[in-house]
Amino acid sequence: MKVWNPINNKKFETFSYLPPLTDAQISKQVDMIIAKGLSPCLEFSAPEDSFVSSENCVRFSGPTAGYQDNRYWTMWKLPMFGCSDASQVLKEVAECRKTFPQCYIRLAAFDSVKQVQVISFLVQRP
Repeated sequence: MKVWNPINNKKFETFSYLPPLTDAQISKQVDMIIAKGLSPCLEFSAPEDSFVSSENCVRFSGPTAGYQDNRYWTMWKLPMFGCSDASQVLKEVAECRKTFPQCYIRLAAFDSVKQVQVISFLVQRP
């Protein structure tokens, strides 16, 4: 059994303990997102701004639960409302990767009824 090394080993989102997902694996996740009626969305962030840390944030009142610094990344276009095919999402992932190769990119999914993000995972690590 391996022990996770926390030193210089930042973890992000749900699948960050796994090796990077292939496009086929991303496609299967998107199929599940679409089947559940969720709306996929891509977000990206430069490495220095992609994780919550006291070193890259200015806090006005100490760290507290629910503090939202660095949890919101820049959105790639609009959420893909009405998306019906994983290939549509993979096309946008490829375009975002090409445009921002130095950034982390994550795929998120939103529940339009609950008005919340319910899934997110990395699709690119710089």
